[in-house]
Amino acid sequence: MTQPPPPPNQPPQQPGFGPPHDPGQQPDPSAAQQQPPQPEQPATPPAQPPAAPAGPDLTKAPEPGYGYPQAPQTPPPAGPPTPAQGPGYGYPQQPPAAGYGYPGQQPGPYGHPTPPAGYGQPGPYGQPQQQPGYGYPHATVPMQPQAQPPGGGRRFNPQVAIIVAAVAAIALIVGGGVMYAAGKDDDKNNSADGGGDKGGTDAKGGDDGGTTGGSAGASEKAPDDPASKVLFQVPAPKPPKDSSSIVVAGSWLTDKVYAKSGIAEIVGYDRDKGTKLWTVKLPGPVCEASRHATDDNRTAIVYKPAMPTKSEPQSCTEVAAIDLEAGKELWTKTAKAGTRPISFNNVTVSGDTVAAGSTSGGAAWEIGSGKQLWAPKPSDSCYDSGYGGGPKLVAVRKCGPYSQRQLHIQTIDPKSGKVVTEYKMSEGIEYASVVSTDPLVVAADVGDSAGDGSGISDFFSVDNKTGKLRARISAPGDDYAARCDGITKIEKCSGLAVGQDKLYIATEEHEGTGKYSDTNEIVAFDLATGKQTGQRADAGDGYTLTPLRMDGANVIAYKRPPYDKGGEIVSIDGGSFKQTTLLRNPATESVRDAETSMLPEYSEILFSDGQLYMSEVFASDYESSRKEYLLIAFGTG
Repeated sequence: MTQPPPPPNQPPQQPGFGPPHDPGQQPDPSAAQQQPPQPEQPATPPAQPPAAPAGPDLTKAPEPGYGYPQAPQTPPPAGPPTPAQGPGYGYPQQPPAAGYGYPGQQPGPYGHPTPPAGYGQPGPYGQPQQQPGYGYPHATVPMQPQAQPPGGGRRFNPQVAIIVAAVAAIALIVGGGVMYAAGKDDDKNNSADGGGDKGGTDAKGGDDGGTTGGSAGASEKAPDDPASKVLFQVPAPKPPKDSSSIVVAGSWLTDKVYAKSGIAEIVGYDRDKGTKLWTVKLPGPVCEASRHATDDNRTAIVYKPAMPTKSEPQSCTEVAAIDLEAGKELWTKTAKAGTRPISFNNVTVSGDTVAAGSTSGGAAWEIGSGKQLWAPKPSDSCYDSGYGGGPKLVAVRKCGPYSQRQLHIQTIDPKSGKVVTEYKMSEGIEYASVVSTDPLVVAADVGDSAGDGSGISDFFSVDNKTGKLRARISAPGDDYAARCDGITKIEKCSGLAVGQDKLYIATEEHEGTGKYSDTNEIVAFDLATGKQTGQRADAGDGYTLTPLRMDGANVIAYKRPPYDKGGEIVSIDGGSFKQTTLLRNPATESVRDAETSMLPEYSEILFSDGQLYMSEVFASDYESSRKEYLLIAFGTG
């Protein structure tokens, strides 16, 4: 689960990734329909590099992960060089560059929460010896050998490397470091200005990966013509003075509204036109946003009480409920650990409950009234690091000292905080992410064996009616492209989806059959047995598939394009795995530039009813030769 390469046709990347040191001010309110500059004419490329070697052996079974029971894209000819691989998403690292969806500095976590020695948490929940379901054995399910997914490491070809390095040197001179493949340029009719020809959350179009249902439950239908056009875009706001970047995480869809966080605000846009329908102003920037919403489109965020400065960076102490239809803030609340306000690391919604967690405490509120419902009980050795929401509410509770850490995965009653069932993970696992709450699926890097910083070496399928382990699925980082940030963002995962009692996961990129092209697949695992189902969806040469969410029994996936194509949204049939194209974006340079700067691993992507919304999670002061956008929307029809 290594870091993905930068998108084709991009300028040399600058270092930087992660939350900002000190975020900033309001964006330009002219937002929704500014025109980007016309792209430059493409340069003439040099000769093609030699063909890449054939793909890897797909028959070898992966080795069981640490802790198992013992058993009786086609870049243009003048593309940039392959970047050095860094550690993966969600861990301290040198991640993707500014202009590639992330800012130019790597600061510490928001609020710098440090749990006081011997401190636990307050409320009617959290004493393990009294909790129902506490004490279930750590059931482990022996893993059967899995068929190795298509993929594996990319083989090194010295001749190709020399050619690519030479081409990269030319690319730094030509076009200010950007070189495009030669060909007819139709950008005058097909640009990211919203006037071209055709080419998360549980709010409509968001992440409903935990749900199940038959094909009849699928709502996304193939249009007569999947070719899309740019509906609208919003230029990227600039951080305030003395700030290199600022968080703008959070996006949601309803029937009428696409809502997106800006700098210290949330704006509701008309889904078709991009005109502003409403704006919720905040005193400080958003820190975290729930990807879930209620049936009547209410959600929750965490934000800072004031704009941060170098002398006063501010903490993420404010929890607010937002009505996405009405465009108003319903309430704002805080919670305390002793006498100190809690700085929250994550927030989620389940039913009518908002739950927020951190290393120094947690709390839950009723989403309509803001009434506090419960808080975890104080303990010298345990605390709730965060919550997963959606159909059910699941807590990741950490117990024991660092050297003897044990994680308790607790399904809890959203209204009372009472523990319904609990699964105790093996001692020594430091972090876990909630992939889905119903069915319950947890990801963890067991023994730091993933080796790539993706946060995943294994998935755990748990029966949340009994708290017992159903199956454990080995997912070696070299083979699979999913990633989770279980350190503070308990629900922050990409490259996977859950539904129909299956886990759908993207494989790592590997060499395709075409000349100098990469590709990958989506494969499925049975959550009852832990075995692969044998189903596989191929991206095709030059494309990369990423699951976004479920649509009934079908998987909605994004296809990252090669250098000369636009991206696509496809529906993968849950039975046959046949792909149906729902949307295909324009292939012109300026549109590709905007689209490929917002890839699934580092951006927010929502699709619903033939409309695709892609947005950044950071606003940066990084200067780029191309137009930078906060968001861009595409639509068919």
